[in-house]
This record gives sequence, C-alpha cells and structure tokens, in this order.
Amino acid sequence: MFWRKENPHKGKKVFVGLSGGVDSGVSAALLKQEGYDVVGAFIRIALPGYPCSAGEDKVDAMRVAAHLRIPFVEIDLSEAYQKRVFDISMREFERGATPNPDALCNREIKFGLFYEWCMEQGADFVATGHYAQAKDGLLFAGKDTNKDQSYFLWAVPREKLSNVIFPIGHLEKPQVRRLSKKFGLPNFDRPDSQGLCFLGDVTISDMLHQELSLIPGDVLNEAGEVIGRHEGAPTCTLGQRHGFTLFDQAPDTKPHYVIAKDAEFNTITVSEHKFPQESVGTEISLADANWIGTIPEGPLAARYRYRGALISAMVHAEGTTVILKEAQYVPLGQSLVLYQHERCIGGGIIGSATLLQSWPSSSPKQMAPQSLSMRRSS
Repeated sequence: MFWRKENPHKGKKVFVGLSGGVDSGVSAALLKQEGYDVVGAFIRIALPGYPCSAGEDKVDAMRVAAHLRIPFVEIDLSEAYQKRVFDISMREFERGATPNPDALCNREIKFGLFYEWCMEQGADFVATGHYAQAKDGLLFAGKDTNKDQSYFLWAVPREKLSNVIFPIGHLEKPQVRRLSKKFGLPNFDRPDSQGLCFLGDVTISDMLHQELSLIPGDVLNEAGEVIGRHEGAPTCTLGQRHGFTLFDQAPDTKPHYVIAKDAEFNTITVSEHKFPQESVGTEISLADANWIGTIPEGPLAARYRYRGALISAMVHAEGTTVILKEAQYVPLGQSLVLYQHERCIGGGIIGSATLLQSWPSSSPKQMAPQSLSMRRSS
C-alpha cells in the first residue's frame, strides 16, 4: 500500500499583503501553489494632499485575488500611518535628523497593526512581497542584491518574524517578472512603483517642501565661512553632494559633500572630502535597538543607508553602541543595520555619532546624544 505524504502547509492560513504590484501578486500565487489557505489583504492608506493611488492599487489587488480565486479583505490604516509614521518622520526632519519612514512603516504598520489584525482574523502566517528571507525567526538578506529589503526590516521583532513568510526572497526580480506572466496575473506588466511608500509619486524633497516651512540658509566651509546657500537644512542629508549652491562655482570646482547640519541656525557645512580626514573610526550610540536573536561572535558589517556600502563594525555595551571601523559622516536619525554574512542581526536608530582620532583602549562608553552635528573625539 502506498501512502501519500500529506502537504505540511494544508490548512495553514496565510494573509498576504496585496499591494496591487507584481511582487505581492507572485507571493500569493506561490503560497497557493504550495498548498496554503491564502487570503489577499489590502492595506488602504490615503493622506490628504498626496497623489494617493490606493483606489487603483486596490483594483489591481482585487483582480489578482479574483484570478487566484482567493478571498479578498481590506483594512484602512490611514489614521495610524499619519500618526505613527508620517507625523513622527516630519518632526524628525524638522529637528534636523534624517529618519527612515520605510523602516518605521514596517515596524508600526505592516508588521505592527496589520500583522496583529491578520492574526486576530485567524491567520497562522503573514506574508509580504519583500525581497528578504525569514528562517526560524531570523532575518536574512534577499537573494537579489539589487532589490534586497532586509535593511528596512531591522525593527521587526523576532517573535513576529517566526510567523512571517517572504515568498520571493529567494528569487531575483527578473524571475519574479517571469513568474507573474507564467501565473497569468492580470497585473504582470505593471511597472515597479516609484516615489514614497503609500504616498504616491513624490520624492522626499517634494514632501518636505509641502510639509515644512523651509527657510533658505547659509552653506559654510570647514572654517565656518559662508560659501553658498541651501533651500533649508531639513532637505540636506550628510554625505550628499547636491541640494545647495556654491557662490564660487568655477568649472574646476571639486564636488562638495554635506558633513554637518545645524538645525537651530539653519546652516549646513560642506567639504571637498566625502569622508573625515585624520579619523580612524566612528562611534555610534543607538536608540530603539532591536536585535533579532543573539548578536553573533565574529566579524560584523553595518550600513546606514539603503544599498550603502557595508562597513566593518563591532557592537559593544549590550547592543547600545556600535563602532564603525571607518570614519564616516553619519546622518543622525537614520537606521544603522548590522549583518553577519547574509544574516541581518538587527540595528537601531542613530542617536549620536563621534569621530574617533584613535582606537579606545577599552570598551567604548555609551555616548549620550548631545548634538545633531557630528562630534570629534580625541
């Protein structure tokens, strides 16, 4: 007698966040193919004054659900997004920091209120179309290095990751495109979304000009001399080489980079040097740190912007202080995310940063935030 091996996924209910895009549609199709009981769930978020695409997105999400013959449900989290993501981000920008709204949205909305709502509706798992991988409650980078989104997921707690599935995390984008056509999804040729998550086709600069009372201010050199003008300090991020004008813009003028911001006096400081000179490293104090599992022994790497270069790093002081083994002008308020090989071990929000002129002889002290400018320490 032959026994058919029972599908381990049979009867397991998974709510898939259907955005109307290709990635989430393929995620739902793959999960249904694997035998899960799939429900398509749409998060509606619409904020006044922004080119909301929620209506069009919902139609595409419903078409995908209908094609796959799965139930479709909807939850409106507009008010929560306004309070927990948008307003907080605006306050951070206004004080001169550089927040990460996408990481905040993942923590508060997608894997916060949405996750909890799905569980209340009877879900065993929650799935999204992120390019990342979750295994045994740990987080790993997506296979597609050009699309990897683990950087934005550092704040998701391990206990939630245990019930999260990223169905396309092991795939590369061209494979996902081909699968969308193979599954016959009605949105297979929909282009990737541009602009800001949930806000439509707008840039950070567009949003800041709309929300904040920006005042033009002075651009200073490292000696404190006025050498140009900018549109408003909140629009400038450390490390960028645009968003300001220099008075003496000769053809042979070298690129200048923002190395400091002063929100109180509405000034930015620029330098021809993208990285600090005569410094050996950077000591960073983290706020709201979240470690996904234990911090492993051995070499670690960190990045403080999406797709930024990985920098050799070490963690001290029970996970509240990180040493970058390179001198960097680090934007405060941004996410610092740490990795060991393919595993994302978590991270935190950059509360303060100190440039080191020499390596400390003992474990570095926890640095209390004192300024929105980079401090130099000898």
